[in-house]
Amino acid sequence: MNRATRDDIIETLSGIVDPASGRDVVSAGLVQGLVVRDGHVGFSIEVAPERGPASEPLRKQCEDQVRKLPGVLSVTAVLTAHRDQPAGRPAPDHSHAGHSHAEPRKPAPQGAPLNVPGIAAIVAVASGKGGVGKSTVAVNLALGLLKLGRRVGLLDADVYGPSIPRMLGLTGKPEVTEKKKLKPKTNYGLKTMSIGYLVPEDTAAIWRGPMVQSALTQMLGDTEWGELDVLIVDMPPGTGDAQLTMAQRVPLTGAVVVSTPQEIALIDARKGFAMFEKTHVPVFGIVENMAYFVSPGTGEKSYIFGQGGARRMAETLGCDFLGEVPLHMSVRETSDAGTPIVATAPESEEAKVFIEIARRVGEHIDKALGANARKAPKISVE
Repeated sequence: MNRATRDDIIETLSGIVDPASGRDVVSAGLVQGLVVRDGHVGFSIEVAPERGPASEPLRKQCEDQVRKLPGVLSVTAVLTAHRDQPAGRPAPDHSHAGHSHAEPRKPAPQGAPLNVPGIAAIVAVASGKGGVGKSTVAVNLALGLLKLGRRVGLLDADVYGPSIPRMLGLTGKPEVTEKKKLKPKTNYGLKTMSIGYLVPEDTAAIWRGPMVQSALTQMLGDTEWGELDVLIVDMPPGTGDAQLTMAQRVPLTGAVVVSTPQEIALIDARKGFAMFEKTHVPVFGIVENMAYFVSPGTGEKSYIFGQGGARRMAETLGCDFLGEVPLHMSVRETSDAGTPIVATAPESEEAKVFIEIARRVGEHIDKALGANARKAPKISVE
């Protein structure tokens, strides 16, 4: 299949006039950080700060025109504003293949809140730091909601470390519809989308902040999710630009914060809680992962990372404590093998923990959506 080249894209953008300067967007120096890779295109439109929100139609026009080119599978165009670029003067572009050697800048992402039709509720699963098993919780929470009768999707928003494809045993690139929408990849009845489907597993995503933010919102908005009761978003760890973009631009119904019992993890979890609080996203509750180790021989519980830290933190912060997930070999092994425990061994004690957490999250979703929220059928797992 013939694919549009970098020159084709530049030529197309050269035909779009910037209404403020009367020049085309390329010669005016507005197009920066152009990346073309396997049919996926990304670039930013840089304007003066005072033009930010008013330039959204220009950004959309650029994105739409490039999307029409042959072989273009997706387009990520993000609007950024800078104070260090004189009006009408082209800024040097030192980026190539997603790498940038330009002087550091502080981009200000612009854009209206996303409208995602067909999805009743969007729930973020977040952590203040990496290494706490957030993705494991997100996958099994989504599968737990599915077991409880809800229509569920899962968005892997961890651009720099996507793990959902491996955890669900999914490989290959998603299909593209005639309308150039991405078809979610499905396993165990769960619809998913991840940057991991679009780039090789061993390839590092070295992108500017605005590119990451726009990629996330585009994966959400340009995926053909269909009708969903809930979309679980596996957030990147931490509280940086990508997390703020999701919290501010995505209509989140609520959030779940994942932590381990150690005090250092709890400190970071508090930061995650504070981020959602400041962006007016309700926190449904806290999950304590790796809460205790279960001895394979005796079944004895050992609280090797401390006991009850996340529960006490939930009480202090005034949110729900959703449950304790054990540190168990079966949870780790099934996650690594792409056979998550809730899908493959729902009757196990470890899976029951996730299903109970899913039940409580479902109650929070229904409460947040109001009295007219769809009530999922109750399924008991003996």
